[in-house]
Amino acid sequence: MPHIVVSPLSRLAESATRFGARDMITLINADTVVPRPVEILETRHLFLGFNDILEPAEGMTHPVSEHITQLIAFGQRWDRKAPLLIHCYAGISRSTAAAYITAIALNPELDEVLLAQKLRQNAPSATPNGRLVALADDILVRKGRMVDAINAIGRGEEAFEGTPFILPLTV
Repeated sequence: MPHIVVSPLSRLAESATRFGARDMITLINADTVVPRPVEILETRHLFLGFNDILEPAEGMTHPVSEHITQLIAFGQRWDRKAPLLIHCYAGISRSTAAAYITAIALNPELDEVLLAQKLRQNAPSATPNGRLVALADDILVRKGRMVDAINAIGRGEEAFEGTPFILPLTV
């Protein structure tokens, strides 16, 4: 069964190798250099450059709808023959939101609450970026259910970075 792997930047190469990923989504500050693991071809890598913020702030790039539409489109092109690797700097906020969004976009029958609970179970430090989730909720016409489900799991455990984990496409 195909699944999504979430990782912090510091464990990117290790995660690509360990989980056998062939497609990757990067959500990180635009000027951050990200060495692409050898397993990931350039054509199978989406780089989304924006800051991990909830509201626009001077000198920072805030997430917008176009980021979400690119994320969803890339996820839909993923062939699901190997895991999809999603990462941000810490593997806590942007990447966990992107994994949650991608799973729901690919499997619209998923229950938002059950998936959010699975996310919390598999990643105790996950604190999905609320702006990303809200933008996706609107685009995917989930009528606030994604936002409510993520709010229900609350802020994750304090951590400098998350541990790589799997988020299934079914729960």
